Amino acid sequence: MKLFHSTSTLLTALLMILASSCSDPENNEAQPTLETSVYGTLPDEQEVKIFTLTNANGMTAKVTEYGAILVSVTSADKNGKQADLTHGYDDLDGWLTNTSYFGSSVGRFGNRIADGKFTLDEKEYQLATNNDPGGIPCHLHGGIKGFDKVLWKGEPFETKGARGVKFTYVSPDGEEGYPGKLTVETTYTLNDKDELSWETQATTDAPTILNIVHHSYWNLSGDSSTSINDHELTLFADHYLPTNAGLIPTGEKAPVSGTPLDFTEATPIGKRVEEDFEALKLGGGYDHAWVLRGDKEGELTKAARLHDPKSGRILEILTNQPAIQFYGGNFLDGKATGKNGQKYQYRTALCLETEGWPDAPNNPSAPSAVLRPGETYHHIMVHRFSAE
Repeated sequence: MKLFHSTSTLLTALLMILASSCSDPENNEAQPTLETSVYGTLPDEQEVKIFTLTNANGMTAKVTEYGAILVSVTSADKNGKQADLTHGYDDLDGWLTNTSYFGSSVGRFGNRIADGKFTLDEKEYQLATNNDPGGIPCHLHGGIKGFDKVLWKGEPFETKGARGVKFTYVSPDGEEGYPGKLTVETTYTLNDKDELSWETQATTDAPTILNIVHHSYWNLSGDSSTSINDHELTLFADHYLPTNAGLIPTGEKAPVSGTPLDFTEATPIGKRVEEDFEALKLGGGYDHAWVLRGDKEGELTKAARLHDPKSGRILEILTNQPAIQFYGGNFLDGKATGKNGQKYQYRTALCLETEGWPDAPNNPSAPSAVLRPGETYHHIMVHRFSAE
């Protein structure tokens, strides 16, 4: 072995070795990071933080204390190109105008409640009627100022192979008309397997109703100007919940077989969306809850698989909830100006929201939405990303 006879020669050799190592593709893995910064201030001058999670594969997720919102997600296509896959806004001021619930954690009750009314322990409660599909008023996504419009407290954390943020919020008794003081924890976790988990737990000091839902809008192409109608969707569900003209479930659980709502096999979203079928007419397209059949993967139920054939990106969703709402972006109309000045057009994104049944408090056949003191509400939703 030839020995180095001078400090200069040794230093040169070390630099050459370092340069060679840096140019080796096998050493170019992204460094997992968790960054915290100030996102802006609310009109009442409260400071809002944003957290950027990056995993070992270069996938990122940004989440903010305002609304416990998922601001963005980047994931690689089949060629390794990263792109943001969500609709949303560039800054906090934009999120303050968020009427479409982009990326939001919505509650107390996600989805709709007929007439804004429910009865609990023989007492009737009246909530805000802030939505009126078909001209029929209902309560939607927690009311005028739901969880998507309040300031949560974020605490970043790191574990082996993952990093995340735990958000906490205490909803006082009577907020938006709901009974009971509710203490909520919502956690986002990004691991090195390209899985982004959204998990919510809540406790109450008095009987209340609850259906906290995550509401991101997805376009796996990475181009928010394109339609999602060419995405291929699989829903692990044999039944859906028909609705009336106000998009309130009728109480019936109907089979999807033989209907345009059959996604038991991968099907392009746009293939049957314009068919002459009552449910599609009432919803202006897909905007319904599917009842999950309960196919298990580990301790969770398989809910959905979404594939964009052009980019190769795949999004799989697992949950512990009984239903999933598939919304095809039917109300996007170009009025919302989002990231990079993009005006979000008709059906350029879709939502896949795991949940309890819509209007469950008024439907005796629905799984109970009641939470009582001593009980813990628990909702978990895993987003698994890949490409092929």
